Amino acid sequence: MGLTDFLKKQFIDIIEWTDDSRDTLSFRFPDEDKEIKRGAQLIVRESQVAQFVYLGEFGDTFGPGKHQLTTDNIPILTDLKSWKYGFESPFKADIYYITTRVFTGNKWGTSNPVMMHDADLGVVRARAFGIYDFHVIDPKLFLKEVAGTDAHFTLEEFSDTMRSRIVSVFSEALAKAKIPVLEVAARYSEVGAALLPIINAVIGTKYGLEMTSFILENVSVPPEVEQAIDKRSSMTAVGNLNDYVKFQMGQGMAQGGAGSTPAEMAMGFAIAQQMIQQPGGIIGTQPATASAQAGAGASPEMLTPAEAAKILSVSEEDVMASVTAGDLKAKKIGNAYRITRQALDEFLKA
Repeated sequence: MGLTDFLKKQFIDIIEWTDDSRDTLSFRFPDEDKEIKRGAQLIVRESQVAQFVYLGEFGDTFGPGKHQLTTDNIPILTDLKSWKYGFESPFKADIYYITTRVFTGNKWGTSNPVMMHDADLGVVRARAFGIYDFHVIDPKLFLKEVAGTDAHFTLEEFSDTMRSRIVSVFSEALAKAKIPVLEVAARYSEVGAALLPIINAVIGTKYGLEMTSFILENVSVPPEVEQAIDKRSSMTAVGNLNDYVKFQMGQGMAQGGAGSTPAEMAMGFAIAQQMIQQPGGIIGTQPATASAQAGAGASPEMLTPAEAAKILSVSEEDVMASVTAGDLKAKKIGNAYRITRQALDEFLKA
């Protein structure tokens, strides 16, 4: 064996990598314990970035093109190795190829319910799933925080590693955006587009990634929240909690008043008159009768939240939400709340 053949076996002349799998995010060039000689050719294809790592520290980064490794184009590595006279002797270093193209159609989903805060409905448990497209924008940060020293980091490994992180970022973005549950459940595409810049601001600085699209395909909520959404959609416009309660009462009246007490019927009649008086009412503006108003608030007895909820045809949780918000006045007797008929009248007239 001649000296030239011996040197070719000991040193690396050409460094390149071709991805045939289409699912590789990063790949460490197999040096087979050989050293890189001065003047070696580094080939980086489109949608690739080559990153040198020397003794655990990041060296030079190369974009697409054909590069000849000399002192001039590896200044960081030259500094790390403390070459006094530049790159003269062969050396060893890890070379990672990172794929920078967009990876499309990646699925995400919540394994456990996400706690969402809604101004009207309070805290709501929701599950969500969808798809997203992404690509690497910071190779060093990506290697450090996601791929690590993995010799062949694939899309499957990425999905396993990032699944919980993506859900966490999604939850934080949703909380920061303060989008009502009703909007999330009804306008998937718009919500996804609104969350995208918030999510990118986080994953860009944390993981060196950028999403080019983030799509919500489904958001599921508990049955009681679904019922609330269905009832809200029956209204001509979604109003505040007071409007919702009044709407519930109107529904109860429309279904017939069988079993209602005279006081309840009188209160329902007063509210119906109030709804009719609103601009755009079907009948027009008509003054409520004094007898109906008197009947609605005639009884001074104290009611429990459950009893008030039954009269208003809403849930006890809705009543307590109004009490907590200060919209419905209530007295706390011991550990329990009590509501007067007068307080109900004032609440409905608000």
